[in-house]
Amino acid sequence: MSTRHPATLEDERVSVRVKLAAAWASLMFLYVYVDILNFFTPGVIEEIRAGKVFEFDVSQTFSTSALTLMSVPAFMVFLSATLPARANRITNLAVAALYVPVTVFNAVGESWLYFYGLGIVLELVLLALIVRYAWSWPRTASSTTRLDRGPVRAQQQA
Repeated sequence: MSTRHPATLEDERVSVRVKLAAAWASLMFLYVYVDILNFFTPGVIEEIRAGKVFEFDVSQTFSTSALTLMSVPAFMVFLSATLPARANRITNLAVAALYVPVTVFNAVGESWLYFYGLGIVLELVLLALIVRYAWSWPRTASSTTRLDRGPVRAQQQA
C-alpha cells in the first residue's frame, strides 16, 4: 500500500509594489468602513443634517478638503503599482509618514474610543507596514558594477 503525500503549496514571492498597493487599498477600506459605521453612532446623522461634522461646517470647502485628503491614499494604490522603484519608495515613505498624524487626529473629540481606537490602531498598523515595506525595498547590484571586482566594462576590455 502506498501512502499519499499532500502536495506542498508553492509560496510565491509577492513584489513590494503589490504589498504597498494592497496596504493602501486596505487603508482605504478601513477609512470607508469607519466612516460608514460612524453613521450608526447616536446623534451623528442629526449633526450632519444640522450642517456640522465634528467642529466643521458642512460646506463645499469641507467636502472638497475631505475628498482631497482621502484621494491621496486612493492614488497611492495606483502610484505604488506604477512609479519607478526609487520614486515609489520615497513617495510611500513620505505619504505614509504624513498620514500618521492625519489618522491620529481622527480620534480627537470622539466619544466612542473603543470603536475609533480600533479603527485608528488598524490604520496605523497598515501605515507602519507601508513604511516597513518601502524602507526595506530590496536592492540589486548595479549592472555596471560587480561588488567583488569593480566595473564590468574594465574587466571586459582587459
